[in-house]
Amino acid sequence: MPKTYSAFFFLFAVIIFSACKNEEKKSYTGWRSYGGGNENIHYSSLTEIDTNNVQQLKPVWEYHTNDVDTANHSQIQCNPIMIDGIVYGTSPKMRLFAIDAATGKEKWVFNPFDSLAGNKMAFFVLNNCRGVSYWTDGNQDKRIFYTAGSWLYAVDATSGKQIISFGDSGKIDLHDGLDRNVKDLFVTSTTPPAVYKDLLIMGTRVDEGPAAAPGHIRAFDTRTGKLRWIFHTIPHPGEAGYESWDDTTAYKHIGGANAWSGIIVDEKRGIVYASTGSASFDFYGGKRTGNDLYADCLLALDANTGKRIWHFQDVHHDIWDRDFSSPGMLVTVTNSGKQIDAIATTTKTGFVFVFNRETGEPVFPITETPVPTETSLVGEKVAPTQPIPSLPKPFVRQSFTEKDINHLLPDSSYEDIRKKLASYKTGIMFNPPSTQGTVIFPGFDGGGEWGGPSFDPETGLLYVNANEMPWVLTMVALKQDSKKQETFLEAGQRLYKANCMSCHGTDRKGSGNFPSLINIEKKYKEDSFNFLVSSGRRMMPAFKQLTADERGAIASFVLSIKKNQNNKFVEVPNPEDAWRKLPYSITGYNKFLSKEGYPAIAPPWGTLNAINLNTGELSWKDTLGNYPEFAAKGIQTGTENYGGSVITKGGLLFIGASRDGKFRAYNKRTGKLLFESTLPAPAFATPAVFEHNGKEFIVIACGGGKLNTTSGDSYVAFALP
Repeated sequence: MPKTYSAFFFLFAVIIFSACKNEEKKSYTGWRSYGGGNENIHYSSLTEIDTNNVQQLKPVWEYHTNDVDTANHSQIQCNPIMIDGIVYGTSPKMRLFAIDAATGKEKWVFNPFDSLAGNKMAFFVLNNCRGVSYWTDGNQDKRIFYTAGSWLYAVDATSGKQIISFGDSGKIDLHDGLDRNVKDLFVTSTTPPAVYKDLLIMGTRVDEGPAAAPGHIRAFDTRTGKLRWIFHTIPHPGEAGYESWDDTTAYKHIGGANAWSGIIVDEKRGIVYASTGSASFDFYGGKRTGNDLYADCLLALDANTGKRIWHFQDVHHDIWDRDFSSPGMLVTVTNSGKQIDAIATTTKTGFVFVFNRETGEPVFPITETPVPTETSLVGEKVAPTQPIPSLPKPFVRQSFTEKDINHLLPDSSYEDIRKKLASYKTGIMFNPPSTQGTVIFPGFDGGGEWGGPSFDPETGLLYVNANEMPWVLTMVALKQDSKKQETFLEAGQRLYKANCMSCHGTDRKGSGNFPSLINIEKKYKEDSFNFLVSSGRRMMPAFKQLTADERGAIASFVLSIKKNQNNKFVEVPNPEDAWRKLPYSITGYNKFLSKEGYPAIAPPWGTLNAINLNTGELSWKDTLGNYPEFAAKGIQTGTENYGGSVITKGGLLFIGASRDGKFRAYNKRTGKLLFESTLPAPAFATPAVFEHNGKEFIVIACGGGKLNTTSGDSYVAFALP
């Protein structure tokens, strides 16, 4: 070949190689999907706002959805997206909106319940929505996908109209296609589908009690809504993992093992990663003994087919509700001198796990470690070991003993906490649930929560906000069989304990984030209460599996309907009762608090943590949020927090999340607080960062509602003047 041709082909090859390399480089200037992109690293390469000028940041617009529901503590947990100058998000009552990115001016609003006209339950079918998805064919077909109630909707991104050719007149019922009849069970989705080619890949949120649907992962066609593949998170006969369940019929009855926190995609490799939660019922596993694959797993699946590539289970036979609380992140780390494309995931236990994306090989060694197995609960079989990573070290405390009691309490409260603590099982993170009470620490909502971590690809630092709130889990034995002669009141009390007590408490005063039912008869009549129980609302699952008489009996007790309480109750046998009627329940999701309402454990109660994923070492740590009464004394306590952070190339970490309703910016390298602003309501959501017309914006949803805070209905955009 002549030298001129050789030179030409060499130059051509260099150009093609360079183009390919540039194509592989991600543009982090926009926010086109949940978490900023399919890698879910919450990162922006924008630099207009930096450590030198962030103090000048101002709100430049505020968009009100005008459907706040303060009486029911409505929330907005949505991480909005920005496509072609339009911001898309959701409202407290699940309306989808499109607004101008520069001004916040409304373009259109889609109300999903317009398509359910005449359905009296539609108002109640509300779920927390943490984001929406965007897909386009590259031409005129531009779609927004999101879930409201049990329906996945397809909406035209330009007009806000339902796309009738998708599914059933523009929506899919998420009850369908689960290879089991779950029409009477609770199925929704809190996180948006991941988009890969022409597939929508998603998990679901299901009930956490015994009457739960399976959490199988599904892929739907973006154009038609047809099911393209399904992965059984509770394996069927002949599938890998089936042998991990002692009962060979578990797949017919057991629910949960659901990827409620979201799905991420390695588009280059065609791999989806799903993080699943515990199998149901969360706290008693006597009817699901074994390791329970694929509950509490990080799953790597072929994005085109749904076939399993590898998995890792971080909690065997989970009886503590220690779900993977957020999707993983696709990161690149340097370990032993080698660059590794990895997936990193944070957990409720405070561990960080890091794996090779392709093989599932741990980047840092993981050891199966013996844990306590003694239990007084009949039928329970506790797993003898749990996997513990050598690095990174836990980003929260993992035990609560007397030396950790809150020293800010008055002497009488301190002594009260000390006596209670001495009566509980405590000091070991994997102590089994018990009837005497077991301290759950890290708690049900911590260390890392659903907002998930952020990652800086420049430095290899992972940032995670965490909760350090102790809870007390107390099991109680249940009488399951009705009496031969039972009144509605007696049946209502029994059914309340079996179905409602775990959330609303033994005294009906509420627990955790679940509301009190005292005086609820002033708000609901029997028919509206029936609708609520049948359809669910936000954190409350639907109880469609209950018969009309069972719902009536519960209503007679909870609403104190005197005229019904002496009615004769006749129980109708149900084949599923053998699985759904458990010998134990819990007395509620009870935070371990002092008489003054403060955490029983010493601060910090909320933290920000920067972890070097190359070395596994902690880079810096700070408190997140404050109680004003302690801050006035110079005491930084931190608070419970929900929603994640974002990282920018400008050297900043932005976060809302804290119960004190502040929006903050930190120096990402040092953890120094640089900016603080009071929001119209607490922002229990992750911000979005994007560039529009050459200007950098940070937008965050201010919905409040959690932790007994005031509800809000707005999205606030910050920018430089």
